[in-house]
Amino acid sequence: MKNLITALTLLIGFTMIVPAQSNEQKIVSQQSFNDKSQVISSSFDSKYTQQAFIKASNTNASDTFGLEMALSEDTLVILAPNEASNATGVNGDENDNSKLASGAAYVFVREDDTWTQQAYLKASNSDEFDRFGSAVVIEGDIIAIGARTEDSTSIGINGDQSDNSINSSGAVYVFTRSGNTWEQEAYIKASNTGENDFFGSSLALSGNTLIVGASQESSSSAGVNGDEDNDLLPRAGAAYIFVRENEQWTQQAYLKASNPSEADFFGAEVAIDGDTVAISAPNEDSNAQGINGDQNNESMTDAGAVYMFTRTGTQWSQEAYIKASNTDAADIFGNKIALVGDTLAVGAVREDSDSAGINGDQNNNNSSASGAVYILTRTNGIWSHDTYIKASNPDASDGFGGSVSMSADKLLVGATVESSSARGIDGPDNNFRSRSGAAYLFTLDQGNWVQQHYIKASNTGVDDFFGWKTAISGNVFVVSAPFEASIDTGVNGGPGNTNSFFESGAAYLFIDDAIFFHGFE
Repeated sequence: MKNLITALTLLIGFTMIVPAQSNEQKIVSQQSFNDKSQVISSSFDSKYTQQAFIKASNTNASDTFGLEMALSEDTLVILAPNEASNATGVNGDENDNSKLASGAAYVFVREDDTWTQQAYLKASNSDEFDRFGSAVVIEGDIIAIGARTEDSTSIGINGDQSDNSINSSGAVYVFTRSGNTWEQEAYIKASNTGENDFFGSSLALSGNTLIVGASQESSSSAGVNGDEDNDLLPRAGAAYIFVRENEQWTQQAYLKASNPSEADFFGAEVAIDGDTVAISAPNEDSNAQGINGDQNNESMTDAGAVYMFTRTGTQWSQEAYIKASNTDAADIFGNKIALVGDTLAVGAVREDSDSAGINGDQNNNNSSASGAVYILTRTNGIWSHDTYIKASNPDASDGFGGSVSMSADKLLVGATVESSSARGIDGPDNNFRSRSGAAYLFTLDQGNWVQQHYIKASNTGVDDFFGWKTAISGNVFVVSAPFEASIDTGVNGGPGNTNSFFESGAAYLFIDDAIFFHGFE
């Protein structure tokens, strides 16, 4: 029950405590062969179906499997930060539950159309309440996992991880894969390790550049590489840039907001693509709207903001200060973010308008905490608001924008507190299963975002929080429900209908079963 209360706190009143239709497209092209015109017509019906129901290999009550996850092509990583085994490293004994909330990660891979578990990962210094699994990112054969409540006094890379005298300083563990085998490559700490900094509360990776958020770091410095050794602004937040060369990690930059303030939680979410980084401060308080407005007033409590940074050579600088187009108190703009190229998606899980769909009226507050997502685009180095997205069935306290993931032409959004009893794809909308949760898939069609699917779990249940985390890659997307309660284990090990393991957690994997038909005349 404690985990459920924490979930509600994070979604409905954000504080950084420890916390439709299917879219058919018809394409007709005309080509000429040897002066004879032939029309090639192709019918493409993009239709997602659930391919896998995924549970931990050691399912247990209160493990919250699926609280965080990441997907890269054919590899999926799912975290269970409250898992309790005393194992360390890779593929240890997962059945000894003697270290409460030490946390674990599960790696799954796809071969043909079959998903199997490849590895079971634990911290090298696994300990009670470290919550290894507070954040995760994967790219290719590199996985980074945060443990934001890890306690060691170490500073920098591969230091002493055995001294637990700085409570909740936080750590990040990097694993690499060779063939089918994973091993830990690095143990990373902040350059200014401090108590309750929560280093590792968010992660993002692009190539050999890793960004780590420390949402409760407390220095008063602003901008890039300032003084990190004072604690004058509690929970202002910070982010750290690390780079990898010849399998060695080094810190490249220390980033702060341009307007740091107490309890802004800068670094709560981070995203990176190439030489561009986005960092959110969902409890930032200015009343500015749009891009590069006045950031020096604090009249709009917990409105939220996102800060864009870019790199030239090895030097980082702030590019933009981004606010919602309808800034309002307690909207927590930036509770989730995603960045792909020159497109940024920003969730505001407590935004209040009652509009539905794309670019509706955003200037009323008639549906409290229904939630919204904002799409911004960059042209010639200038960011601007592009699209304002709401659920097709907005309702008060649904929390649309509770999770956000994006690919080049798809956007997947979770509404973790949505309450319909529907199951599967594009079912009926009602409010018969409180806080069961939902996800919404949007696609980019000729420059415009359109909703393609409304997605529910195959075993929709009260208080499952389906949509807590989303991930998308290629023709696959995954939605988690970390408070789902079934007793099943592994991949497709059962229907998920026996709910005896409260808050054990699950993930649901969907694949695009699009079929192309070709005809000639």
